[in-house]
Amino acid sequence: MATAVFAVDEQQKIEHQIELATRAASLVKDESTVQRFRSFAEELKQKLLRMMRRGKVRARAYELWEEAGRPADRDVEFWLEAERQIEEEREQRRLSDPQEKQ
Repeated sequence: MATAVFAVDEQQKIEHQIELATRAASLVKDESTVQRFRSFAEELKQKLLRMMRRGKVRARAYELWEEAGRPADRDVEFWLEAERQIEEEREQRRLSDPQEKQ
C-alpha cells in the first residue's frame, strides 16, 4: 500500500512540474529558454508515461501470479508476461485508433 501512495505522490509531483514548465514557457520571451522549458515538460511527460505503464505492469503481474496460485520464485516470469500483454494491448489500441500516440 505504501508503494501505491508513493506512486501517486510521485505522479502528482511530475504533473505539477509539467504544469510549471509549461506555464513558464508561456511567460518567457527568449525562444531558446522557451524551447528548454518545452523540452523539459516533454521529458517529464515521458517519465510519467513510463511510470504509469510500470504501475499497469505491476498490477497485471500480480494478477497473473495470483491466477497461477501464488507460486514462489517466478516473479520475473510473471513480470515479463505482464509487460508483453500490456504492450500487446497498447499496440492493438494504436492500430485501431491511429490518433493514439501512447
